[in-house]
Amino acid sequence: MLPVLALVGRPNVGKSTLFNRLTRSRDAIVDDQPGVTRDRLYGHGKIGRKGFLAVDTGGLDAEQGPFGAIIREQVALALEEAQAVLFIVDADDGLAPQDRDIGAQLRHGDAKVFVLVNKSEGVEPELAAAEFQALGLGEPLAISAKRGDGVEEMLDTVLGALGDEAAEREPQDTGIPKITLAGRPNVGKSTLANKLAGASRVLVSDVPGTTRDSVRMPLCIDGQDFILIDTAGVRRKSRVDETLEKFSVIKALQAVEEANVALLMLDATSEIGFQDAAIAGMIQDMGRSLVVVVNKWDRLENRQRKKIKDELELKLPFLPNPEILFISALHGSNLADVLPAAMRAYKSAMISIATSSLNRTLEKAIQRTPPPMQNRRPMRLKFAHQAGKNPPIIIVHGNRAEKLPNTYRRYLANFFARTYRLAGTPIRIIPRSGDNPYKKRKS
Repeated sequence: MLPVLALVGRPNVGKSTLFNRLTRSRDAIVDDQPGVTRDRLYGHGKIGRKGFLAVDTGGLDAEQGPFGAIIREQVALALEEAQAVLFIVDADDGLAPQDRDIGAQLRHGDAKVFVLVNKSEGVEPELAAAEFQALGLGEPLAISAKRGDGVEEMLDTVLGALGDEAAEREPQDTGIPKITLAGRPNVGKSTLANKLAGASRVLVSDVPGTTRDSVRMPLCIDGQDFILIDTAGVRRKSRVDETLEKFSVIKALQAVEEANVALLMLDATSEIGFQDAAIAGMIQDMGRSLVVVVNKWDRLENRQRKKIKDELELKLPFLPNPEILFISALHGSNLADVLPAAMRAYKSAMISIATSSLNRTLEKAIQRTPPPMQNRRPMRLKFAHQAGKNPPIIIVHGNRAEKLPNTYRRYLANFFARTYRLAGTPIRIIPRSGDNPYKKRKS
């Protein structure tokens, strides 16, 4: 699975700035609570062929109460869930007592710890890092999250230390579909897993300590073999429930990475929020096919149902034409629709398209909407062929094709998806300059 990098540190040391740079993320997800705004941040990042999941633990604020207790709980959770901890300190402030408290906790875990000396722009790296040698956590790495100085080198060091764990991997095509239940905690993932399995294979509870690990279940329904991956993610009632929920979502995203299809579960009784949209966006970014499953539908009146459908259109418009199911996992309503929808998404992800068909479709797309001009010269797209599955990857060749705008790439992806009736499956368009690579082979 993709390794988890946990960002730990005092407030205002630059955790969110570094998070956004690592993940090239959209706006931060925030949750307003009395007296404090806490970021709920988790995201997918990549450098070269190495990927990772980043999570900002946040909230280590002396004003929130007994500082030592909060440090122990949140840092212990980071150590439990992460493969590497990025301990961020502030070069301007120097070594603070709170840094020493956090560092003392980090020394007792199994995760690899890297001290990042942020805000070190304009200072020699060795000089910026010198004071923080006293933490005893290895050689500090000087960075600037704001300007990006040293960040790429830092990632090379961190991911290099994790070895093959960070290498990019596509799910193996064993012929048996892998389907992951993804979504926020308490939306009904484990209840649905048990209903599909026909037995209580997963513990369903809201008490403290419920497992957060993924559960893999080989199943066969109506002659169809598949592996169902449930990510429990029950929220614990504690002062660090926000951090726990982030790691629960990270568990789900790790399971998505190894799957072919994600069932994105939403709770019909609560508003579709930024967190749901963020999870959906990351599933799409990972290239996985997706089915939206709206649970607890039986609890709503007609007026409330219309509101949820409107929210789906408003907040998830970027998804690639997913099937949307409305179910009750507890009472079994419409559960018969779940596996067929997942299999349609799986077949879309694993589709093989003949090159001749792709080129006819490309020609139709260009006739309907030609590519934009580049420096007052026409951009000619000449040839397309499929280069991968899960998700489908289509390489488009032409003159100056590498300058093809993202808007036109999305247009082509949507055109191909409609033509081949792909359900909930993102298509990746890769432009390449040059002529038909197969032209010489025809002679």
